[in-house]
Amino acid sequence: MTRFLLSAIICFSFFLRSVYAQQPGLLNPVLAGDRPDPTLIKVGEFYYASATSNEWAPLFPIFQSKDMINWEVVNYVFPEGAPAWAKNNFWAPELSYDEKQGKLYAYYTARDKNTNRLSVAVASADSPIGKFRDHGPLVAQELGSIDAFETRDEHGKLFLLWKEDGNSRGQKTPIWAQEINEDRTQLIGDKTKLFENDQPWEGGLVEGVAIFRKNGYFYATYSARGCCEIDCDYVTGVARSKALLGPWEKFGQNPIQVDNASWKCPGHGTVIEEDGEFFLLYHAYNTEGSVFVGRQGVLEKMHWTEDLWPILPDEAAYDRKLSSLDFEDDFSKGLDPIWQWRVTQKINYSTDEKGLYLQASEENEELGTLLVQGTKSLDYRYEVTVIPDPQAEAGLALIGGANNGFGAPVAGIGVSVKGNRLVLWESIDRKRREISSKEIQDEAIGLILEIKDGYRLQAKTLIDGKMELIGSEQDVRHLVPWGMGFRLGLVAKGSPESTAHFRSVKISY
Repeated sequence: MTRFLLSAIICFSFFLRSVYAQQPGLLNPVLAGDRPDPTLIKVGEFYYASATSNEWAPLFPIFQSKDMINWEVVNYVFPEGAPAWAKNNFWAPELSYDEKQGKLYAYYTARDKNTNRLSVAVASADSPIGKFRDHGPLVAQELGSIDAFETRDEHGKLFLLWKEDGNSRGQKTPIWAQEINEDRTQLIGDKTKLFENDQPWEGGLVEGVAIFRKNGYFYATYSARGCCEIDCDYVTGVARSKALLGPWEKFGQNPIQVDNASWKCPGHGTVIEEDGEFFLLYHAYNTEGSVFVGRQGVLEKMHWTEDLWPILPDEAAYDRKLSSLDFEDDFSKGLDPIWQWRVTQKINYSTDEKGLYLQASEENEELGTLLVQGTKSLDYRYEVTVIPDPQAEAGLALIGGANNGFGAPVAGIGVSVKGNRLVLWESIDRKRREISSKEIQDEAIGLILEIKDGYRLQAKTLIDGKMELIGSEQDVRHLVPWGMGFRLGLVAKGSPESTAHFRSVKISY
């Protein structure tokens, strides 16, 4: 077995077309699939973006683009899993480049193993494609500290902004600012409250602040209400101030961004300037894909009122051709970097011209070893060819949560083969039930999961060119996880001494 390492430059491209006549070349979603809390900066001639990873490693992808048309993943902040101090909730990366130092800083949120507090931490690298060094937590308040953003005040002093996660205890959610040293290793002096949720439209929280400057003002875009549940109502607001530490004035016509025909619950974005125009990269659920796909990265141009307030006209549509999201892999060139695994597990595998050999386990709530991808549409077909083994159960599964509550353990439904037995199963809270089973005899078995409307699942098998249904159609809405779309991919269940053999994978949207 070889330990999963990401040492090569990772390439996969997103081709973009514009919604706006003023900015040809943009295509939404910019980041398809579950890419919440996106961040976007420009370093030299390249743009760089990242997004929340939640509980799926590798953590915090670094996307690169020269023109905001062609994108590729060139790095991860933590390619081999979590830093030693953190256990889960890997959220809201925020990239910042220090031109004088020639360093890239990646702020992020994670939960501390010892204190169980949500903490704002930072890592740094000499370049966006370099190896990141983790510097650990900067602030971890009792109620939790999340959603970091770095900016300089009107005097050039460096400040860190973040949200105190008071809504987790039914309290207000202040946005704090505090000076930070130039090495980004320590906060300095006292923190200052910029604003909090104090208007009816904001609901129980404000969060996800991003700062930019224009017209002699600091502008702060921010999000309010509920981001991530089935009944989400996330919206975007804006405030402004002549000085970073205030006083801050909120726009009288907030929210500046709400649902439109294509996207719902928009929020937590980053503003970038391009040729004098300002664009907001934010996340939103596609109105058709909903929570089953997750929050996708959407890029939209900002417009301005006569009294110098930025607004978003909600013009962003869904323009991407679904066929561009199709994926095939026979593992002959190794493991494609698009694959994900649980951050709590170390993946062991090998590949050759005959396919992928994935070490089995009883981890992940006894589901086994998971190697998955985010889903990108409501309707798709997922196929895998497995070579049956009497020791390891090799399967294809849709992975979600045991319930829709925050922090729910993983659960799933799938079809697997072990020896000459094929089983359609569901596993929740380590309790597995067999839905259907049959005896098979073949050297290579095709397993298929077809998804319709995001939650209607039909398992099939292909043996000797003959297609057969496995059980009846299953409604999997109860498995949709809080804050994440479904993952779907490979499962290897059994003793760690055994290996599941997968010959090829194909995903058709």
